[in-house]
Amino acid sequence: MRLSDLTDQTSDALRQAGAYIDDLTTPTVRLGVTGLSRAGKTVFITAFVNALTDHSADPAIKLLNLPGMRGFLEPQPDDALPRFNYEGHLADLMAAPPEWPESTRHISQLRVTLEWQPTDWLRRQAGIQRRLHIDIIDYPGEWLADVGLLEQSFTEWSEHTARLARDAPPGPARDAWLAFANKALAGGRQAEQVALEGARLFQAYLGEQKAAGRLQPSSGPGRFLMPGDFEGSPVLTFCPLDGRLNEASDLEALVKRRFDSYKTLIVKPFFEKHFSRIERQIVLVDVLGALNQGPRAVVEMENALERALAAFRPGRESWVGRWISPRVDSILFAASKADHLNRQNHDRLAAILEKIVERAQTRASGAGARIGFSAIAALRCTEDVTRQGRDGEDDLNCVRGTPVPGQTLDGRALATDQALTVFPGDLPTDPLDAFEPAVIEPGSLSFVRFRPRLETEAAAGDGTTEGELTVQRWPHVSLERVVQFLIGDRLT
Repeated sequence: MRLSDLTDQTSDALRQAGAYIDDLTTPTVRLGVTGLSRAGKTVFITAFVNALTDHSADPAIKLLNLPGMRGFLEPQPDDALPRFNYEGHLADLMAAPPEWPESTRHISQLRVTLEWQPTDWLRRQAGIQRRLHIDIIDYPGEWLADVGLLEQSFTEWSEHTARLARDAPPGPARDAWLAFANKALAGGRQAEQVALEGARLFQAYLGEQKAAGRLQPSSGPGRFLMPGDFEGSPVLTFCPLDGRLNEASDLEALVKRRFDSYKTLIVKPFFEKHFSRIERQIVLVDVLGALNQGPRAVVEMENALERALAAFRPGRESWVGRWISPRVDSILFAASKADHLNRQNHDRLAAILEKIVERAQTRASGAGARIGFSAIAALRCTEDVTRQGRDGEDDLNCVRGTPVPGQTLDGRALATDQALTVFPGDLPTDPLDAFEPAVIEPGSLSFVRFRPRLETEAAAGDGTTEGELTVQRWPHVSLERVVQFLIGDRLT
């Protein structure tokens, strides 16, 4: 071996050791991101990462205007977790025409590192940069339903789930499931076949509710809709039993055992492994979807969020506690899709969300956690428009955007090649009115899904591929509040 080879190997080893030590000494924020169904979690993470690394947010995020601030992606620390597909989701939003990215169906992770110049003289003279790792843990909101299962027996879960099904609007899958659940079920040697049939019908019912936009966030199990690595496993082959049992002791024992196995093998390890290390949490909530379904959906959302909060282990963090038993010290509840409403309604939307999670807020605040509320649009795809009212009526607070294909409004198909102005309705000034049927009747709000809207242009040098697009303007609603709440105290 030549001396030069030995020198090179030594230098490489020293550089790797230095990088390892630098990584160990760099403070890290582990940020959990989740959301109930259709809350826009994937778009939010893409927007959040873009804001930290590309600085194209409009309005600009002033908090990130520190001297020498730059953000960049680095390899994630957990090799066993899938990587959040930031580049792929960004490409969907920048496509021609732009498309909303598909929802993620499993847990994933991404690390963003921020680096900026220190404010104190000694560090500046020594050339020491300030650094912060942000490890984003993304997991499906459907799994939040599993939190409530930990404290429920099989009988309690069966009764609760059957009650939700009976109260739900009629549908083929819902009706088929209720017919199965209320008939005499045979046990004995047929127990496995009956359990398979019951699981299939129950899963179809949950899928029907989700596809129709009906909120059933507390029914669970979450893996029935988002199975992840457990798809096809016997641990997902069970169903509630709310009907008459005909010699069904074997069937009852089978599904009860699998219900307990589900909690033991899936729910507990997931929450213990990932939640035990989360310091900050954002929960995205489709409040508008609940409001449009009526007070019953609002109450069900409130109950689901209260139960879910128990998994976040809220409490004030200390530097010792981070090494011994980390706790979530800050939780932000964000009402997504605020751009579906005119800005005159954004504060009302945030106030309604605060009321929905009031019981959960009291519980977390008592443990020392900092709670925040905001109405946001991670990527704003509308503009505010005011239309003059008729015959002396007040002006209408409208929004304008280009609809996603396949929608109708007032019985007519919407054109997808031109902008459309919509009056979605006004939210009540008193947030408590959200729980009153006479104030917001189910279906009284008019929400249209609009295409994403980004301003892009071809990249010019700087190591980018020829013809590659870069984002020039990323419109949003209140993204700066989110950044301030989640990491603002770490940038001082």
